Amino acid sequence: MKTSFFPCIRVELTSTIYLMSTVHRYMIFAIILLLICSCYPFIKREVKEPAKALKKVRYFWPEFHDDMDIDSLELAIDRSLQYYERLGDDETFSFGPDVFPVSHMKRSMRTFQRIIRQNPDIKRLNRELKKKFVLYKAAGSWRDGKVLFTGYYEPILDGSLVPDSIYRYPLYRKPEDLFRIDLGLFRPRFYGQRLIARIDDHDIIPYYTREEIVGGKALEGRDLELAWLKDPLDLAILQIQGSGMVRLSNTHTIRLGYSAANGHPYRSIGRYMIYKGYIQDEELSLQTIRSFLKDNPDIKEEILGVNPSYVFFQVLDDEGPLGNIGVPLTPGRSLALDDRLFPKGALVFIRTEKPVVGEDGGIVEWVPFSRFLMNQDTGGVIKGTGRADIFWGNDSYAELAAGHLKHRGDVYFLVQKPDY
Repeated sequence: MKTSFFPCIRVELTSTIYLMSTVHRYMIFAIILLLICSCYPFIKREVKEPAKALKKVRYFWPEFHDDMDIDSLELAIDRSLQYYERLGDDETFSFGPDVFPVSHMKRSMRTFQRIIRQNPDIKRLNRELKKKFVLYKAAGSWRDGKVLFTGYYEPILDGSLVPDSIYRYPLYRKPEDLFRIDLGLFRPRFYGQRLIARIDDHDIIPYYTREEIVGGKALEGRDLELAWLKDPLDLAILQIQGSGMVRLSNTHTIRLGYSAANGHPYRSIGRYMIYKGYIQDEELSLQTIRSFLKDNPDIKEEILGVNPSYVFFQVLDDEGPLGNIGVPLTPGRSLALDDRLFPKGALVFIRTEKPVVGEDGGIVEWVPFSRFLMNQDTGGVIKGTGRADIFWGNDSYAELAAGHLKHRGDVYFLVQKPDY
C-alpha cells in the first residue's frame, strides 16, 4: 500500500511488514507518525494575514524593464499620490512584516518618480532601484508560489435613458435600504468581515438576490434606474467589469462606475458553462461566452441567473472608472489585488504574458512582458495572494486582453528604504 498524504513522506508498506512481530509494527507506525508530525508545519496553506502576504527579496531580484510609455506611468503615480494626500498622518501600510507610515509612502512615490523622469537605461534603472528601494514578492498561490493574472476593461454599450421595446434591462443605482454592517464593531474577532443587508419589519436580513431583483422585480418602481440596456448579457458584463460607458442614441455617453453590491457571493457564469459542458475549459473567454449565448438564446436566462451577486452603479465624470482608492484607473497601469493583504496605492512590478493581435483582430501569440503598475483597485473574486487583475482600458485590445488573459506570473512591491 502506497501512502502520499504529505509531500515530505513517501512510504512503501509491503506485505513484509505484516510478517514482523507486533512490536516491530508498532515501532514502524510510531516512526511514520513522528515523520507526519515533524513535517506538518511545512505544509503550505492559503495566506490570510498581511504580514505573510509579502516576503522581502534579498538576493535574486528580477531585471526591471517596462514595456509601456513613461507618461502613463507618471499619471498612475500622480493618482496614487492623490490618494495618499487625502489620508491622515496616522495611516500605515503593511508590506508583509514591515509597516510604513503614509508620509513614507509619499516620499517613496516621489523618489521613484524622480528616477523615471531621468529616463535611465535598464542598467541604471536597476542600479538605482536596488540602491534606494526594498523589494517584496507576493506569496502567490500556495501550490506553486505564482500569481494568476486575469484582466478587466471598461465596456462601451448601447443604451437609453428611457425604456422601450428595445432597451428593457435597467441599470440600478444603490438603493437606500441597502446597508453595510461592519462585524468588527461588534466582535474584534470578526475584524474586516462585513454583511450587506436590509431591514424587514425590524429584522436584519440579506439583501435581495439577483433572482429577486431581475425575476421578482424587487426594485421596480423605486426610481433607481440610471439607464436601460438592450441585452441582459451586456448588463452582466458591466457588472462583472465593475464599470463602463453607455452610449446613448443622441451620441451622448455616460460613464458608470461601481457603487455597491448586494452582498451575495459571486458565481462565475463561465465556470458554470464549463460544468454543464456548454464550452471547454481551454475555450473560456468573454468572447466565447458571448458567442455561445448569441447562438443559444433559449438558455441565456438560465446561465446568467446562476450568479446571485448583483452590482449597483453611480454616474462618474469623464476621467475614467474609479478604483477602490477613489482615483481614476489608468489603462495598463492599474492593478487590482486583494485589499485585505496588500498596501493600497503602492508601486508594483509584474511579470507575466500579454497577447499579440494580428491584422484580423485575433490573437496571434502570447509574449512575456514586465511592467510597473499601481495597486489601485480590488475585486469580488480577486482574493488571496495568488490573484491579480490588470485594467486594460476600453479599446478593442483591452476587451481582447481582458477576455483571454489567464496566465501565471510574479507580483513584486517596491518601497523606498527607510534610510533614504
